[in-house]
Amino acid sequence: MSTHSIVSADILELDAQRETERIINGIRGLVFGQLKRKGAVVGVSGGIDSTVVAYLCARALGKERVVALFTPETDSSPDSLRLGRMIADDLGIRSFIEDISPTLKGARCYERRDAAIRQLIPEYGPGYKSKIVLPNLVDADRYALFSIVIQSPDGETKKVRLSLDAYLGIVAATNCKQRARKMIEYYYADLYQYAVAGTPNRLEYDQGFFVKNGDGAADFKPIAHLYKTQVYQLAAHLGVPAEILHRPSTTDTYSLEQSQEEFYFAIPLPKMDLCLYGKNNAISAADLAPVAGMDEKQVQRIYAMIDAKRAVAHYLRSAPLLVEDVTEVL
Repeated sequence: MSTHSIVSADILELDAQRETERIINGIRGLVFGQLKRKGAVVGVSGGIDSTVVAYLCARALGKERVVALFTPETDSSPDSLRLGRMIADDLGIRSFIEDISPTLKGARCYERRDAAIRQLIPEYGPGYKSKIVLPNLVDADRYALFSIVIQSPDGETKKVRLSLDAYLGIVAATNCKQRARKMIEYYYADLYQYAVAGTPNRLEYDQGFFVKNGDGAADFKPIAHLYKTQVYQLAAHLGVPAEILHRPSTTDTYSLEQSQEEFYFAIPLPKMDLCLYGKNNAISAADLAPVAGMDEKQVQRIYAMIDAKRAVAHYLRSAPLLVEDVTEVL
């Protein structure tokens, strides 16, 4: 890996006004030009990424051409719907609420998840809450083994390392949530002849923090080139409400509150951003370490983790494969 001799602490700072205009022009070209659609559907979760996408689409396409969709379910935080409504009201865009709990119950999502948990914790049942977590992978060499944290109805918590079968069962079941949401998004896209806007930032898109054919499915992804910290910079420029600007990034997938760091990235997102930038720009671990506030070995571990997650993300981003190429005849 080559080395950049000068690494500045402000390497991820951008000209927010210029970048906003560039993305707005890009959205117009993608939606009206390439996709030939009349507007955009945005699944709004109350998080920073979907909020920024909603603001950008409203500016690019006009507030009358954007639909905000809220898709709560049994395990969702009430804050997600409250903040989502606040965003729609602030922008003056149409919004719809679709509770996907009945769909998930029909698909036995909750039942399948609970059965996977009971492989390790037989008493798990009604009234219990849970989440899956990763250990801190920066301070020691270790395998990325998930554990499950449960909370009983009386508030007692327990943490158990997951077996592979239990882990796969839990993830397969909870992935139904993202796929159910996407089904509803495309209903509204078909209804209004709109395009579905994806909301991943660069960190999520690069590292595979999305569900294949779930939140990974979209017609365009306007902020996938931005690091997470850059999304916050754009949010501040766009005038996103302070409560959302300061809200910790969550998955809002499990019944216990869960950060993105403990579920997937295992280190604070600003540090992960810097390491991903360093990896993308061939900056040595030794040069990046003081800027990221870590030592060289820690950065080396994260660089290795980035490579491992990219291997998984390749499958998640891949289009359907063909035995033989099919050439479109115009």
